[in-house]
Amino acid sequence: MQTPPEGSSRTGTQSIERVVGMLRVVASRGRGGMRIAEVAVTSGLPQSTCFRMLQRLEMEGLVSREAHTRKYFLGPLLHELGLLARPRYRLSELCDGALHRLADVTQDTVYLSERSGMEAVCTNRALGDYPIKAMALDIGIRRPLGVGAGGLAILCRMHEAEAEAIIAANGHRYEKFAGFTADFLRDAVARGRTQGYSFLDSALTPGTAAVGMAFPAGNPVGAFSIAAISSRLTVDRRAEIARELAQQVRKIEGAMSSAGGIAG
Repeated sequence: MQTPPEGSSRTGTQSIERVVGMLRVVASRGRGGMRIAEVAVTSGLPQSTCFRMLQRLEMEGLVSREAHTRKYFLGPLLHELGLLARPRYRLSELCDGALHRLADVTQDTVYLSERSGMEAVCTNRALGDYPIKAMALDIGIRRPLGVGAGGLAILCRMHEAEAEAIIAANGHRYEKFAGFTADFLRDAVARGRTQGYSFLDSALTPGTAAVGMAFPAGNPVGAFSIAAISSRLTVDRRAEIARELAQQVRKIEGAMSSAGGIAG
């Protein structure tokens, strides 16, 4: 076996990082897809580089391109590989009942966000009966931790040093979301730790607010968030919702600790 040239290992690692980064960028719009110009802006890479990478990823089935809209989407190979993947917890299934109970009680839109490295991914949601719905997230949308009440709640329940490291590392990414900065999130995390839940009002969508709570403490892997028009989330109602969230979070934490049954 030939010895790899010095530096080739690092070069290969960088290539993998770029590919994974590109897939994360395409996935960041969920099922909405992205045009090449949007991919370049989001990734920070030259458009010509993005085009070459996406061409190759399309050949491998990792992305697909819609001819009419010229948008890129995650490809069929990822779906096929995903069918074989066995997550440690099928968290979406475990939390489905809690999501619907929260939607019934609050009548608002309830989301489940799961941590994925320095990001949060929306993996499930339930709709309440209130006629005006806050539909800020589609299933599959991923954002840097802190952007959205679910991701913010996850930061709030982390150890302080870990949360600070993630905020610092994501600093440049927050700038793509109006109103979000590292300092804004540090303040929001501090408030969330004090009150026991995260809260954002008109941070992403004017007139829409959300309350979130993550689980389990210390090493949060997921969070529930309840979104509504801002006028529905008064101080008193936020306290009521926080109590409902805490009740469901305790049940999920108990199920996770006693039922490694969902473990892969």
